[in-house]
Amino acid sequence: MKHLSLILFAAAILSVSACARLSQVGQTPDLTSPANGNEVFAMNVVPLPDSRDIPDRAEGASLWTAGRASLLGDRRASLRGDILTVVIEIDDSAEFQNSSERERSGSEEMGIPNLFGLPQRADGLLTRGGSLGEAVEFDSSSRSAGEGSVRRNEELTLRVAATITEVLQNGVLRIEGSQEVRVNNEVRELLVTGYVRPEDISRQNSVEYDRIAAARISYGGRGLITDVQRPRYGQEVADAILPF
Repeated sequence: MKHLSLILFAAAILSVSACARLSQVGQTPDLTSPANGNEVFAMNVVPLPDSRDIPDRAEGASLWTAGRASLLGDRRASLRGDILTVVIEIDDSAEFQNSSERERSGSEEMGIPNLFGLPQRADGLLTRGGSLGEAVEFDSSSRSAGEGSVRRNEELTLRVAATITEVLQNGVLRIEGSQEVRVNNEVRELLVTGYVRPEDISRQNSVEYDRIAAARISYGGRGLITDVQRPRYGQEVADAILPF
């Protein structure tokens, strides 16, 4: 009875998942609303005034100001809610190849041609051709060989705008960026999070991905093509349960 309940529970879960998939048939995948994201929340928080934007008394009547709004001022992102560009250019390749081989053989023989005449008496009782002259003989051999290789080549070039969501006490900036592009019935998603030092931000207000600490970069999609490429639930369950 307990096993039957588990089976019915699993069937109910699978049916609910299947209904969710069926409800999306013929529908264009929706884009995620950024209204409740951390980026918009950080932009809505009014930051403290930057000391670089407060003019000095000596600069009050001067044509030159050192603030961020000046012509040659530092306009790099540094405050919560500021936006910068993350440049992702991944071009990695790796190749590994291993091989091993092992071989072993052995042979053993044991016989009792003379043991108080007992073998000769036993030979008459055995079937035709039987003899205790060579009572036991072992012969074994084994051989194993293995070879494996791994080849990987990844190339990805992307640019995404990210928002400073937090300024840590040591001045490090926590950034978070997201981007969604819908083409026909497929949505491509790009997510970037991590920590950046202010001095690693270039004068063009951009930062390379390899200068982002604890970087988490996700590039995928959802929609018709992704759904076709994904195995069915039954196949995934069979792959997880079947031992072969």
